[in-house]
Amino acid sequence: MTILLALVSLALLAASGLLLWQMLEQRKLIRNMLEDEGMPDSLQDPELVLTLKVRDPLALARRESTTGRLLADRLPAMTQKLVYQELMKELALELEEREIDVEIHIEYR
Repeated sequence: MTILLALVSLALLAASGLLLWQMLEQRKLIRNMLEDEGMPDSLQDPELVLTLKVRDPLALARRESTTGRLLADRLPAMTQKLVYQELMKELALELEEREIDVEIHIEYR
């Protein structure tokens, strides 16, 4: 029984060694591929971006302004654009008052 356990242990040790060797070879291959492509070996962490979406911009326009009530039904796309632009201005002012340096952009998706 001891001989069987010793043989199984040696087989597992050999399998572990083979897997370790394959992992090291893969790392070398990946490093070489990145160097060939001109990419650095260690990539930087991804940049964090905050996304803001108004759930119902037309209702917000109707609630907050008299022109919003008039335009929301007739020109909904323009009203949404105006809501986002106004929200962007207000956020920029609030963050500027708190001395927080930010870049604010509107993305169309």
